[in-house]
Parts: sequence; structure tokens; C-alpha cells
Amino acid sequence: MDYNNLPKLPKREENSNKGTFGKILNVSGSEYMTGAAYLSSISALKIGAGYVELASHKNALKAAAALSPEIVLAPVEKISDIIKTSTVLLIGCGLSTTEEAEKIFKDSMSLVNNIPVVIDADGLNILAKKNIKLPEKVILTPHPKEASRLLACSLDEVLNDMEAAAKAITQKYNCVTVLKSHRTIVTDGVNIFHNDTGNSALAKAGSGDVLAGMIAGLLAQEMNIYDASVLGVYLHGLAGDLAKNDLTAYGVLASDTIRYISNAIKIYLSKS
Repeated sequence: MDYNNLPKLPKREENSNKGTFGKILNVSGSEYMTGAAYLSSISALKIGAGYVELASHKNALKAAAALSPEIVLAPVEKISDIIKTSTVLLIGCGLSTTEEAEKIFKDSMSLVNNIPVVIDADGLNILAKKNIKLPEKVILTPHPKEASRLLACSLDEVLNDMEAAAKAITQKYNCVTVLKSHRTIVTDGVNIFHNDTGNSALAKAGSGDVLAGMIAGLLAQEMNIYDASVLGVYLHGLAGDLAKNDLTAYGVLASDTIRYISNAIKIYLSKS
């Protein structure tokens, strides 16, 4: 990979404050899936977002509070207020697909006013089965099975031509698509990026939550939706490569990958 062809990470001026680097509303987590909310939130902060507010089920909020003092916490009833001052919406990581989750997702989409949105995991599953109007600046981050649901096709059809599947999702939903695999594809319908970082160490629960948080964190720093997706995917894979080098592909957890985000950024900055 030629580092010069990658999107540029926004500079951080010395006179900045947390507001300079955006406020993410993260609508993720549920009663029995609490880890995704934490992983996605802390990943966004780790890549440079100024502020992350997690709106979730009380179980997920308790887990996040125990694991990280940096994440601001709120009940889902506050979403309509919080989104008014947010610059990015991240939604879906561990959200579940209950009727309540579907309502939260649909209501959140209706409240978006000209801010970028990252939809991951259960947000994608809800979208696949419900006719929900999406905002203008949206990133969808499916793995192949989620992609097959979004396209109402078989998993084999997706796997047989991943590039075509990514383009089809982009066309159908008017979005940037991040189709995750051992060689993730990013497309906005015109440009296409085939990632060359990452390894089997990332084939663990929680890796997608980390990636979604990283992309949201780059959006918070005012990158456009395509560039944020490309750089997020690249740095996530690079962090996974660094983690594998130290811990082996067997022993890397999603939380380990987060700890290597800073190292990945350092390498990227030294070569770009």
C-alpha cells in the first residue's frame, strides 16, 4: 500500500478543544449485549474523537461506566435531545432486533439533520427487514451475511462477487459501503478501495464494533464519509497486524486491537 494514496488524517492544532474534534452520539448496546457499546465508544475516542455520548440500555451503561471513565452516558430516552448537538451518529452495535430496538433505530433515523451516520450490526439487520428512510450521509458496514440480508440474496451470491455486492448495496441504499472480509472493500459507487491490512486475528467478536467506532471517530474530525471509511478500515487492519505480531493471531481480542490503534496511527503518520 502506498501511504501517499491514503486519505490524510486531519491535523490537530495546538489551540484545539474537545469540541473541535466532534461529538458522537453512539446508540449501541442492549440488555444482553453490553460489550459492543463500550468497544465502539472507546475506539472512537482512541482514534481522535473529542466526545462520545453513549445512549443505551442500563446494563450497557453500567458496563461502559465500569470499563471507561471517558465515555459520557445517557438513557435512550435522551436521544432526541442529544442528537441536536451531535456531529456524528453511530448506531447498531449490539443494539438487538427487538421491537424496542427497531423503534429506537427508526426514531433515530428520523431525527438526523445533516450529520453523517454509521450503521453497523443490528442496525443493518433492522434496515434489511424494515422500510426505513435513511439520511443523506450514511455508511453501512456489513459482513457478508448482513450484506446478503440487505440485498435479499444468498450468502453465496455475495461471496462469489464481493465487489459487485458492495456496489449493489451502495446503489440500493445511496450510501458508502464497507463490506467486511479478510480483504475489506469500500465503495461510494464511483471510487473503490480494496484493503490490504488485517489478518485472522480480527476474526473475533467485537472487531466490527471497533471498526465502526474508528470510522465514526474519523467522521467526528470532519473527514468525508468515503475517506473516513477508507482510513478507518486501513488503520483497523494495521492495528490488527500489530496486535498479531505481539500476541499471535490466536490471542488477540477486540479490546487488544483498540490498544494498538495509537501504534497504527504513529506508523501511518511516519510514512504519509
